[in-house]
Amino acid sequence: MGLLSFFDRFRASSDDRSAGGDFWFEPVSARSSSGIRVSPDASLRLSAVYACVRILSETMASLPIVLYRKRPDGGKDRVTDHWLYPLLCRRPNRYQNPFEWREMLQGHLALRGNAYNQIITNPRGEIVELVPIHPDRVRMELLRSGDFRYRVTDRFGDEAVLSRSEVWHLRGLSSDGLMGMSPIELARESLGMALAAQDYGARFFANDAKPTGGWIEFPGSFKDSEAKKVFRESYQAAQSGANRGKVLVLENGMKFHEVGVTNKDAQFLELRKFQITDIARIFRVPPHMIADLDRATFSNIEQQSLEFVMHTMTPWAERWEASIGSELLLDGDDLEVEFDFTNLMRGDAASRSAYYQSGIQNGWLTRNEARVAENLNPLEGLDEPLRPLNMVEEGDAEDAEPIDEGASARFRAVVACAADRWARRISRSGVIDDKEVGFIAEALAVPLASVQRWAQEQQGRDLSETSLRQSLTQLGMNP
Repeated sequence: MGLLSFFDRFRASSDDRSAGGDFWFEPVSARSSSGIRVSPDASLRLSAVYACVRILSETMASLPIVLYRKRPDGGKDRVTDHWLYPLLCRRPNRYQNPFEWREMLQGHLALRGNAYNQIITNPRGEIVELVPIHPDRVRMELLRSGDFRYRVTDRFGDEAVLSRSEVWHLRGLSSDGLMGMSPIELARESLGMALAAQDYGARFFANDAKPTGGWIEFPGSFKDSEAKKVFRESYQAAQSGANRGKVLVLENGMKFHEVGVTNKDAQFLELRKFQITDIARIFRVPPHMIADLDRATFSNIEQQSLEFVMHTMTPWAERWEASIGSELLLDGDDLEVEFDFTNLMRGDAASRSAYYQSGIQNGWLTRNEARVAENLNPLEGLDEPLRPLNMVEEGDAEDAEPIDEGASARFRAVVACAADRWARRISRSGVIDDKEVGFIAEALAVPLASVQRWAQEQQGRDLSETSLRQSLTQLGMNP
């Protein structure tokens, strides 16, 4: 019996709930209306589900975890000497590295809505290991006191009872605050339809892309039902197995009529495309990230990538951070745990360059901090923030100390050079338009409104190079 025919028979008999029926020997999972049983592991047969889970897991695993301690002035210092740092960032347990550990836990969350770790402590009460537990092996048990505990079955069938303090439980979206809801179970109808369509496609192409067979027109009649059965079996044997694709020979005026519904009529391809979008919607992953580029353009891919960071990964990171802070840190620890999203922007050189340039020019980022962020060593003399010359705090505007003579001379030389360049350009064109007004304001580092007033005053005046040079120099010195 062929493998496909076996599964066909299995599906046909799975509704038998008698004492010896196949129903009681099927895997335990939820059956969808399409007749397909949907479970987290079975859903991974769909490439779109696997791609979404892999993207979420690998992205979460690639984000660095940073521990901060608040300072009295409102700032934060990175912490690497706390016992939690090596646990999260170096070696969570004896079997896994941090990437594999977080990848597994995020996969459990994405597929089952829950992730568990057994907490191993040392005699001082410090956590030394976080050992993952497969969610399918964990059962929460509510106690009369209102607390709860966990019953864990290992791979050998032995059961252990763990108290609430011995298990770190990461929950997804929950309806009762105790257990996270499985996205696969909630979306089983959609995923069941996708699995059914995938199985249909496999059977369709296994049958030489013919969804149904046909019928044979025979002008005569068979002697009896046994003769008809013998003919049908001989015909099927001649056109199946090793004989598939061979020329069909009919006798006694027989004619073959093909009957079937084409994939186009059944909208099969459109259904498969819709299912990819539907699965991406379930996991809130942009379709282009799972290779669905039907409606992708350069501009909307960039926007969807930003939305993936803001609306998909940020909530997951907040969920992790809140759980770590409440379940693993002690009450006396004044630490904050954050995922650093800088890595997600490392591939966009233009955005990073604009970010660093804005920070350095506006004084909230030093040049050495930008170098460290790009994995470059700091350089001497680049630790002080820069201050724009045309900006000063309002309270210090009148009381600001005068610039020393050397700085004043250099300032006048810069203004004179810029004034000379623009006077020569305007005298040649004879026009001062809005575009040049903006360039002059930027070159002289003066407010745009001041340059606009100056341009209005020049209407009807002599636009010679000498006159313009004098007025521009005065504008730059006294905006």
